[in-house]
Amino acid sequence: MQKISTWLWFDTQAEEAARFYASVFPNGKVLGTQGPVTSFELEGIEFYALNGGKADFGFTPAVSLYVDCRDQSEVDTLWDKLTADGGSPGQCGWLTDKYGVSWQIIPRDLPELLADPDPVKAERVMTAMLGMQKIDVDALKQAAIVEGA
Repeated sequence: MQKISTWLWFDTQAEEAARFYASVFPNGKVLGTQGPVTSFELEGIEFYALNGGKADFGFTPAVSLYVDCRDQSEVDTLWDKLTADGGSPGQCGWLTDKYGVSWQIIPRDLPELLADPDPVKAERVMTAMLGMQKIDVDALKQAAIVEGA
């Protein structure tokens, strides 16, 4: 068992959400359901979904799940799946899925481009990113090399 685990509180959709998340990620799987709790695994990390009933609180972007994507193809695939059927795009690689959970779908290239030792290039990348919803790696790379982008 991992030392620290993430629990997600749902009204009644815990098992449904766990199955959805397991279907989004290639290595995802539902581990089991016991009473109101469904455990699932995404990329080797175990999560718990709880049917907690209605509460005065819900998911907010104050807590998000960050996904380190290897390339644009992975960004596109995850973005499309997580925004489908009621999810909504946000800014700068953030989105909210149909259950209200916030995700950051970030290509590995983004932090590298933002950390460029040339502060002018890094600033152009930041400016380009701030105008995006889903991150476009090619556009970020172009911004890094083109003056005024």
